[in-house]
Amino acid sequence: MNINIYYGGRGIIDDPTLFVINKMQEILEELRVNVTRYNLYECKNTISMLPQTLKNADGVILATTVEWYGIGGYMYQFLDACWLFGDKEKIAEIYMCPVVMSTTYGEREAKLNLSTAWEILGGLPCSGICGYIENTVTLEMNEQYIGIIEKKAENMYRSINQHIACFPASNQAVKQKIAVPKSNNLTPQETEQLSEYVSDDSYVQRQKQDIRELTSLFRDMLSEEEMDNEEEYLAAFRRAFRSQADFSADYSFDIEEKKKKLIVSVQGPSLECGYGVSEKPDIEMQLGRAAMEDIVNGRMTFQRAFMSGSMKAKGDFKTLRMLDQLFDFEEK
Repeated sequence: MNINIYYGGRGIIDDPTLFVINKMQEILEELRVNVTRYNLYECKNTISMLPQTLKNADGVILATTVEWYGIGGYMYQFLDACWLFGDKEKIAEIYMCPVVMSTTYGEREAKLNLSTAWEILGGLPCSGICGYIENTVTLEMNEQYIGIIEKKAENMYRSINQHIACFPASNQAVKQKIAVPKSNNLTPQETEQLSEYVSDDSYVQRQKQDIRELTSLFRDMLSEEEMDNEEEYLAAFRRAFRSQADFSADYSFDIEEKKKKLIVSVQGPSLECGYGVSEKPDIEMQLGRAAMEDIVNGRMTFQRAFMSGSMKAKGDFKTLRMLDQLFDFEEK
């Protein structure tokens, strides 16, 4: 029989959880069980690979200490890795005994969280241990407490050895109906490789660098596309231009989604238009792309756009009224 212990505490000397799992390991080894312990604080850079260690396990002990709230970050990371990279078919055959000692409030809730998480993963729960221990010495010197620990270890051994059945839990039904993430259809070998990549800091850094390079590439492509769009509407204004003798004016169009303004400068028979900045235009206008599309396609005049509120303007309104005479857009 093989049992793995996953310890999610910080490894401090007076941690009562360490005494409990040491005693349980001692009892299990007397029963000729192969016990392997994984201290998660020592494996924090490779936690995503630890689900691979479940392959040969018949049972696991998830042990943690509630120092202020909850089961702790290391244990959460391990359970996340089991959900993302673990072999669910294998986990369904593994019995789990939760061990939670508390130096503050919340050991019962933490024990329940461990059991619930393991059941959602599909595993089999065993009766665990939880308790509030203010001083580890009181735990070590109390024969009744030690007897409880020994009985729990023996019960776990008996459950695994006899393959004791468990009633189905409601969270399993919920998982089957709504909580199952979309399957990536990965083989066990691919899942193992993926977990190795996730735990490899150099691989993760290379991936981040590749993402940054792709982001920069797409940003440059968008900038080029934006440069191409700086020709938008210019040809339509040039085709529709009808010069007016002795008339000069500068128009500025602030079009929605355009970073630069469309500047139209009329000097008698000549026309200049482009995207940029005009220091002192005679008329400044603001309009949406849809309104500009209607105007250049002949579906609406400048005057109508202004009167309907589709276009806002400030400046010399006599000059504004000249726009429809200067530009005769044909309806398309």
